[in-house]
Amino acid sequence: LAVEVARELRNITNKPFTVETVRRGLRNSGMKAVVKKKKPKLTRKQMKDRLDFAITHQFWTVEDWKRVVWSDETKINCFQSDGREWTWKSKKDGLIEREVVETLKYGGGRIMLWGCMLWEGRGGMCKIDGNMDSQLYRQILEEDLMQTLEDYGKTPDTVIFQQDNDSKHTAYKIKDWFQDHGFTVLLWPSNSPDINPIEHLWCYIKRKLKEYPEPPKGILE
Repeated sequence: LAVEVARELRNITNKPFTVETVRRGLRNSGMKAVVKKKKPKLTRKQMKDRLDFAITHQFWTVEDWKRVVWSDETKINCFQSDGREWTWKSKKDGLIEREVVETLKYGGGRIMLWGCMLWEGRGGMCKIDGNMDSQLYRQILEEDLMQTLEDYGKTPDTVIFQQDNDSKHTAYKIKDWFQDHGFTVLLWPSNSPDINPIEHLWCYIKRKLKEYPEPPKGILE
């Protein structure tokens, strides 16, 4: 932003505005620089679908939302995060140890997980070996999802199941499975991981993993 503003001011006034001058002016006005948050890039149709979703569910009560079983897959890196990591340091410090994120040439491996959660608590979670297709997904539903419902004393007809629109989730054999077992599936807008509350649970798990004093020596550990 500061770079663009400085460029525009130089073009308009023909004066040598520097980027630092613009930044200082922005700070003096009470603004501060922040890291841009990554959000899904949405098409017009996806924007409309999200708005339709909000309008459709705007009068849902807490009791309605309590029925939802939220689900998702996530990737956990064995050694390092894909995202940016922050730390605090004194202005007078040079490069300090906690400012460095060590890396491995091949990333240390990763695991893929499927999990779900309910109003009452966390649900089942399982490790995904290889690429997940509709057949493996049905197996997860039959074993982990159904076991979760049994653990909480629920039946398919008493819950609303949420999943995203990945092709393996919407395959005909999966739709037939939901219908055969009496599930109601929440109509979910495409490209909307940011409105799935289970993302907060994944973040919590990943933060807890970082609290171990020593990193794992391998993917099995």
